[in-house]
Amino acid sequence: MPLSRRHALAALAGGAASLLPAGTPPSPAAGTARPRVRLAVASYSYWHFRTPKVPIETVMDRAAELGCAGVDILHRQMELPERGPLDAAGRAYLRRLRRHAFRRGLSICCLSTHQSFVKADPTELTAEVQHTHRCLEIAHELGCPSIRVNTGRWGTIRSFDELMANRGIEPVLPGRTEDEGFKWCAEGLARCLPKAEECGVVLALENHWGLARTAAGLLRLLDQFDSPWLGALMDTGNFLDDIYPQLAAIAPRTVYVQAKTYPGGGEWYTLDLDYPRIAGLLAAAGYSGWVALEMEGKEDPATAVPGSLELLRRAFG
Repeated sequence: MPLSRRHALAALAGGAASLLPAGTPPSPAAGTARPRVRLAVASYSYWHFRTPKVPIETVMDRAAELGCAGVDILHRQMELPERGPLDAAGRAYLRRLRRHAFRRGLSICCLSTHQSFVKADPTELTAEVQHTHRCLEIAHELGCPSIRVNTGRWGTIRSFDELMANRGIEPVLPGRTEDEGFKWCAEGLARCLPKAEECGVVLALENHWGLARTAAGLLRLLDQFDSPWLGALMDTGNFLDDIYPQLAAIAPRTVYVQAKTYPGGGEWYTLDLDYPRIAGLLAAAGYSGWVALEMEGKEDPATAVPGSLELLRRAFG
């Protein structure tokens, strides 16, 4: 009786296996391989707010030359007014960036934005929501699937250098409570989710300074929502205490990763991060997505970025 196609394929597979040297381990079963990640370069790697802006097109060129799949664009690094309506000139600029990325074989995987929803004044909170709506429109114009959003902070320490010296901890506004801050932030996020869905852009809430300085703070906010348009952005360098337990805590909610490195010493501090360990905890959580390099060291990006990418390639396979 002739073999069925299924039996023939099974026979071929068995024959091929018999040709392997004795002791060769079997191939992993389907679904057991480490989830795939893709590497990107964040434009922040080339500009730390301390020197003249590096054009986004230049970052795209460098990322393509280094064999990266994507680029993460820092909003404040763009040649756009930070706030206000997105006019025709701004949209034309965004379309040029999108074309440049396409010609260089790159995806624009994230737009890293700045906002603060920790606002007692409803008018100020509305302004931050409107700004985030504009950022979502920018991402949509770029064909970008996610934006980095922040909780914001109390602003009782004005200097960022001083805030970093204080390990990101600052006092609550006089007469206010931390619970109020979480309430305002949750309201701001809730008002942005319909716009995120309309634009087809995911809000990736970073473990940044402020209410999300700890994993508990970040998860307290995320747990208030059941939306596919909101998740965690894991910044590997923003937990300064109990680093790996906190990263593991947010890994199951992570939709995007920014990976810090510090060649030549960090701008504000330096962490010796164990990237094979981080890759392992992300794999254990089933993470499959982007890992964007944020090189925050003082070394020249011309050497620091390639070296950092090699580190991430070894860790993430």
